[in-house]
Amino acid sequence: MKRHVALVTGAAAGIGAACCVRLAAMGMAIGVLDLDSERCADTVQKIQDAGGEAIALGADITDREAVRSAISQLRDHFGPVTVLVNNAGIPGFQPFLEIDDALWDRMIRINLTGSYIVTQEALPDMLETQWGRIINISSMAAQSGAKHMAHYSAAKAGMIGMTRALAHEFGPSGITVNAIPPRFITGTIMSDASFAASKQPKGREAEVQAGPICREGRPEDIAGTVAWLASEEGGFVTGQVIGVNGGRYI
Repeated sequence: MKRHVALVTGAAAGIGAACCVRLAAMGMAIGVLDLDSERCADTVQKIQDAGGEAIALGADITDREAVRSAISQLRDHFGPVTVLVNNAGIPGFQPFLEIDDALWDRMIRINLTGSYIVTQEALPDMLETQWGRIINISSMAAQSGAKHMAHYSAAKAGMIGMTRALAHEFGPSGITVNAIPPRFITGTIMSDASFAASKQPKGREAEVQAGPICREGRPEDIAGTVAWLASEEGGFVTGQVIGVNGGRYI
């Protein structure tokens, strides 16, 4: 494929870092974005060591001006952004009646509004080139719901709704928009924090044995599907929710 420029949020580690490495291996130049650029150094180094191109970017995705500045920096360095992976987010476990307005608002702001802001700021490049790929990393909790995760489930379900709406709106411009709702993924900050939380209702081994594929998901499992959706071969796929979850839907 011709050289594209990809922006991946929440890219310092875990799923985001794996997506960066995989997309770079396809020949894309990568904007590695996290809360601050120093967090991104390891991901950038891994890409560069393999002969790829990457730049570290720091921004809070809920801060539009910071996002705009980061995308401008990426554009100046490599060119227009044509691939976007909205991966940044936070976990949360809290009984519904104990969720206060501040906690609810923070969850929605980071896990939904942040993706809306980044997408709005990146889309003009895709519209100008008449080619684009937007991949939103949602969560299985958006589909099945999850005990003590009403705020998280609602935010991630909002990502799926936004995905389908944008697929309709921007498909005629050569832009595809899809969502991946993972099952829990090992070795990620979010997954580790979730299983360490006192209010997490299930243990790690119980989740593994729930099957039907009885192993933990890996960041590379998600990155492989992201890579396909970002490729020319994925160009007739849009508005879809592709479960990379070991076959578990409940």
